[in-house]
Amino acid sequence: MNIYVSGLNYNTGSEDLQELFAEYGEVSSARVITDRETNRSRGFGFVEMTNDEEGQKAIDELNGATYDGNSITVSIAREKRERSNDRYNRGGGSGNGGFNGRRY
Repeated sequence: MNIYVSGLNYNTGSEDLQELFAEYGEVSSARVITDRETNRSRGFGFVEMTNDEEGQKAIDELNGATYDGNSITVSIAREKRERSNDRYNRGGGSGNGGFNGRRY
């Protein structure tokens, strides 16, 4: 089971997350997401647990709990949506700067 954890203290590391969830069962991986440029925590992470029942128990008991001074949100992780490689393609527009193809 893949679990999403948000609201983490910026000082919380992957090892801390691993230890927290290990109280509920076997953790196959735990990772706090960091900013690429600064390497600072972004305040959220992911935990993978091998047993779905143990993972659900961790979600039920930790969601809304205070950990390392912060109230955390814990839920089943949603699948990552695919992002377009075209950073200008935000959808909904014609790509003509809002002029709808009119020439001025």
